[in-house]
Amino acid sequence: MHSQDQLTRFLFEAHNVRGEFVQLDASWKAVLERHPYPAAVSQQLGQAMAAVALLSATIKYEGSLILQSQSDGPLNTLVVQSTNQLTLRGLARWTTDLPKGNLSAIYGSGHMTLTVTNQGSARFQGIVELAGDNLANALENYLCTSEQLASRLWLVADEGRAAGLLLQKLPTEQEHEEDWERVCLLADTVTQDEMLNLPAQTLLHRLFHEEDIRLFDPMPVAFRCSCSRERISNTLRSLGREELFSIIEEQGAIEVDCDFCNKHYHFDAIDAEQLFIDGIPVDGSDKTQ
Repeated sequence: MHSQDQLTRFLFEAHNVRGEFVQLDASWKAVLERHPYPAAVSQQLGQAMAAVALLSATIKYEGSLILQSQSDGPLNTLVVQSTNQLTLRGLARWTTDLPKGNLSAIYGSGHMTLTVTNQGSARFQGIVELAGDNLANALENYLCTSEQLASRLWLVADEGRAAGLLLQKLPTEQEHEEDWERVCLLADTVTQDEMLNLPAQTLLHRLFHEEDIRLFDPMPVAFRCSCSRERISNTLRSLGREELFSIIEEQGAIEVDCDFCNKHYHFDAIDAEQLFIDGIPVDGSDKTQ
């Protein structure tokens, strides 16, 4: 089995169709190493991470893209974030064993939000309805309505790897519906094993060997958490000196854990004092659990 974390964009030369294929290997394992998820939960999270990587390469932005569930079912929290540099992180929380079934059975009532934050510009937020058999169906519906582009998604994940395939019909003055349908029918023959284990070039050749496809250079994907002592220090500083020292007096220190990467940050009275002294760097002690 090859071991790569990368996203490959491709274009059908004779049709107005573009695509992307992503495989998450080490980046996916990095998420699983930090949280022991049941298989049913990790399957949902892995598919979401593959989906966000695909969306991140589709939507133009400079900042972060976040897919987050807001629901009341067994899987009540799912958050995946990507940057425009294709660095990913994600987490999930659940209350009971996940049932087998469609999205409404797994997530309950609610929806997902897709939030895009651009550096120095306004934030965009879209609603992804939790309708359909799986996450791929829900995102297909979202892309077709919000982006006005016919889209198909295939998402898979297991304990070792997550993968996703995206096809989009590009806007054109001439309709070539039969070309789009044929490409989608060919893609529908893909298996989970092929998506998880075949390199991009091999997979695309197997699916579309009669088509003229242009492959672009693959882009690396990596796990990276954006938490830092500086960011947490800024948050604590915003509480104000009086409230911060009140908490330390009551609890002895302030302990902060990052839900995404499990890194632990410790702030005692000396650390807190430094937050309010200009010119003193915020370093302090932190440890990873």
